[in-house]
Amino acid sequence: MLIHVANLTKTFSVFDRREGVKGALLDLVHRKTRTLAAVDGISFDVARGEIVGYIGQNGAGKSTTIKMLTGILVPTSGELTVDGLVPHANRRAFAKRIGVVFGQRTQLWWDIAAIESFRLLGKIYGVDDRTLAERLDRLDAILELKPLLHTPVRKLSLGQRMRCDIAASLLHAPPILFLDEPTIGLDVVAKDSIRAFLKEINKTFATTILLTTHDLRDIEELCRRVIVIDRGKILFDGALSEMKARHAGRMHVGIDVVEEVTLDVVRAASGGVGVEWEQLGPRRFRASFERSAKSPADLIREVMSRHAIADVSIEAPSIEEVVRTMYGTTNDGARSKARRE
Repeated sequence: MLIHVANLTKTFSVFDRREGVKGALLDLVHRKTRTLAAVDGISFDVARGEIVGYIGQNGAGKSTTIKMLTGILVPTSGELTVDGLVPHANRRAFAKRIGVVFGQRTQLWWDIAAIESFRLLGKIYGVDDRTLAERLDRLDAILELKPLLHTPVRKLSLGQRMRCDIAASLLHAPPILFLDEPTIGLDVVAKDSIRAFLKEINKTFATTILLTTHDLRDIEELCRRVIVIDRGKILFDGALSEMKARHAGRMHVGIDVVEEVTLDVVRAASGGVGVEWEQLGPRRFRASFERSAKSPADLIREVMSRHAIADVSIEAPSIEEVVRTMYGTTNDGARSKARRE
């Protein structure tokens, strides 16, 4: 496995500030602290060539995990190896084996041309001029970098800068790329361009990609596997299709009937139990129901037994709905546990 994580934990000591003047004086004498587990005993493996989505709410532990995987933070406990190295213990050698892109931070020098940043990074990573030129040519074929090379980084648009940042992270041909919010703040066209590029480098160079993002379209477009983290613990690790099937929530089925009928008539045809109907047109209806209550096939069969159907469309729940359902279930369980305690 390229990445191996076992029982990984990272805790922080948090200072709880008291209120008011009296509280401030007490804090001068005795600080009140508590231990916070940002990452709490997580385990997973990532194989070479995978694109894995690592998602969660703000404060769930995503960025802390990425910082441990890249050697920025030292774990409190647990096992962690990336490409055979312990990140925080072998920082110099490890830096040459990974590429990192943080969406809100750049590794390029602000006031010089992008090509000069690439040359400086080439020197830092020990890439000779000929190899650097060859890699830039290959990256240009995918990212269209040439029009940007002689422009100061501060004059690039956000989308152009992200393309250059991703190229910079790949100049030393790392086997793994860590992406933290790579499409944040980009417009639709720029996001599509970045996604297409990531697919291409994964296909062309077999680059392993670990992606954290709040834009769940990135996950749907790029990842077959997702890891969902909440409050420092992993809620789900598996195929995106499996997550949708397990936490699908409500299904939606659109039905076009041949002859005009009323909403009540169509509702009666489906038994009306656990199904919410709405009429979208003289012959078009839409049913919404919990996946656990009824299958789309059963619903369609029930309507077909009484009405001639012209067309049917099944709308699977979006990944946003699935994740919302997962977090809703978890938070309800946490609240129930708190009430019991």
